Amino acid sequence: MSNLYQVDYQSPIGVMEVVGTEEGILSVLFTERDEILEQPQSDTPQVLNDCLRELDEYFKGERMDFTVPYISEGTEFQGKVWSALTTVGYAETASYRDIAVKVGSEKAVRAVGNANSKNKLTIIVPCHRVIGTNGKLTGYAGTLTRKEWLLKHEQAMKNKLMSVEK
Repeated sequence: MSNLYQVDYQSPIGVMEVVGTEEGILSVLFTERDEILEQPQSDTPQVLNDCLRELDEYFKGERMDFTVPYISEGTEFQGKVWSALTTVGYAETASYRDIAVKVGSEKAVRAVGNANSKNKLTIIVPCHRVIGTNGKLTGYAGTLTRKEWLLKHEQAMKNKLMSVEK
C-alpha cells in the first residue's frame, strides 16, 4: 500500500480532514476540531493539494464538480450507491428511494441509507444531497446543520450564477 498523507482544510463550517495517497483521495471528513493540525508539507502529494484547491473553489462557489482522483473502499453495493450519488447534480437533491431505484434495488432504501452513511468522501461524493422521501433532511454523518448549510450554499451559488447569466 502507498504511503498515507493527511492534511486539514478549514471550511466555513468546520475543519475537514483529507487523507490520501499519491494516487488519490481516500477520505474527506468533517472533524470536531476547531483548528487545523495538519498543514500541507513539501512532500504532500499533488493530489492532496489539488483536493484542497477544489474544496476551496467549491466553498467560494466557483466549483460544482470535483475532478480530483479518489479511491472508494467498500462493498460492491456501497460502490453502486456512491456512484449513483455522483449523478445527483449540484444544488439538486434525490431521495434515498431515488438512489435505491437508480442502483436497481428499489426496496433497499435502508441499505442505501446505510451505504450513504459509510461514504468517506464528503462533498466530493455528495451524500449531503440525499434527503428523505418526504423532502426532510435526514441522517448526515457531518451533522444535519452542515447538511442544511451545504444545500443552502449550493442553491445560493446556483441562483447567483443564474442571475449573472440573465
